[in-house]
Amino acid sequence: MILQKTDRKRTPRTAFTLMEVLVVVAILVVLAGIGVAVFRYLDESKEKIAMMGAKNIEKAVEAYKLNNGDFPDNLQVLTQPENGKAAYLEDKDLLDPWGRPYQYDPSKRSKTQKPLIFSQGANPGNPQGQIRNFN
Repeated sequence: MILQKTDRKRTPRTAFTLMEVLVVVAILVVLAGIGVAVFRYLDESKEKIAMMGAKNIEKAVEAYKLNNGDFPDNLQVLTQPENGKAAYLEDKDLLDPWGRPYQYDPSKRSKTQKPLIFSQGANPGNPQGQIRNFN
């Protein structure tokens, strides 16, 4: 008995199957969920970095006051070496994580008599978004 091969012509595929589409959609949903979590983490970490930056500038301002008797008029003074000593801060230390300069107001002081140092945060112009060295 000889088996004969039948020639079946395959029709070319012109579309995706439902299963292929569902797998792609599932992958996109998972990637989108991961992306949202990562961006939320990045925003939170920038806020924490801004808080630490304001605190570091506050420490430099206090050191300046100890050496000179009063708070500096502006933050740029802290980047200049004086009397052969190194500067209190570098220029890059005066920029928040969003690339904007920290704000400094020596006249507004907390109960501890520290000047106000703050970042505008992610949304400049929103007072609730400010990140301060004290509350």
